Amino acid sequence: MITFHNGRHAGHAGRLEMFRGELVPCFEVPARAEGVLHELRLRGLGPIEAPPAIDGALLATVHQPRYLEFLEGAWDEWVALAPGNDQRDALPSCWPVRHHRSDVVPANFAARMGLFSFDAGTPLTAGTWAAAREGAACALAAAHRVRDGARAAFALTRPPGHHAGADFFGGYCFLNNAALAAQALRDGGAGRVAVLDVDYHHGNGTQAIFYDRADVFYASLHGDPRTEYPFYLGHADETGAGDGLGHNLNLPLPRGTGYAAWSAALADALGAVQRAGAEALVVSLGVDTFDGDPISGFRLAAADYLRVGEALARAGLPTVFVFEGGYAVARVGELTANVLEGFEQAG
Repeated sequence: MITFHNGRHAGHAGRLEMFRGELVPCFEVPARAEGVLHELRLRGLGPIEAPPAIDGALLATVHQPRYLEFLEGAWDEWVALAPGNDQRDALPSCWPVRHHRSDVVPANFAARMGLFSFDAGTPLTAGTWAAAREGAACALAAAHRVRDGARAAFALTRPPGHHAGADFFGGYCFLNNAALAAQALRDGGAGRVAVLDVDYHHGNGTQAIFYDRADVFYASLHGDPRTEYPFYLGHADETGAGDGLGHNLNLPLPRGTGYAAWSAALADALGAVQRAGAEALVVSLGVDTFDGDPISGFRLAAADYLRVGEALARAGLPTVFVFEGGYAVARVGELTANVLEGFEQAG
């Protein structure tokens, strides 16, 4: 399996995030991706390449132009606001909640940060835009390789993507790599594509992007949003809207869920993917379902991820893997490689 690696990801290295009411060192760090890269090389799990350059217009197949314009220029605007800002990350501090307008883009930078975000845990840094754009290039390269006949490809990139919506960032995510891959597969000729999200946290951004569409089926198994981030989407009664009605499946699970119950939910999700008639599959591959993850609550063991890969392979679909969460930094490489190895061995 070919891996497209984001060589610019380390430029996005946040200092602090807001977590449970206090500023703490960021959980989403460059070492996450570097650990995966090391493990892939150690096991010889296929070639590793940089992605080719992309046409920025492809980002607008998923994201709104005004949002992309903001992200591209946000760091320069932040630095220009005050002396010393080049040594401080930008974090949102206000948001347009119910009954506030979001159609007018404010002139004030802090107000625009709030307009285009949903939490205070996602710092924007000097290298954020370059890292996110290169990550999108990885996802698109993986999708194009699968479109052209490869059985599978892996986009190894950070920041992750599945919490990013068409016009908002949050949950450590700025551009939605899985959604971009799914759209590229559709544009490349797949009649229907499925996105399967196995991250501990619901992919609220991916769901929102495809919620009213019938051509992309979204399925997610994740922590119950009544108690788990991102809280406000991911309930079982969210099944799509308009043309997308019946094309969204959420399988929320309680904190403490082990592999037996989790794998049963995975089987349900894969069954739904088959019934949806998907011709290609995008996997939002988060490994924060691991028992030792510091900000999550499932109890999968390292060996379970081999079986996850095997189950995904049995779906028999051309598959794009996109790296998402996983914050037990010392183990993330092992867990991710286990999924890919299990997938390859099952083939």
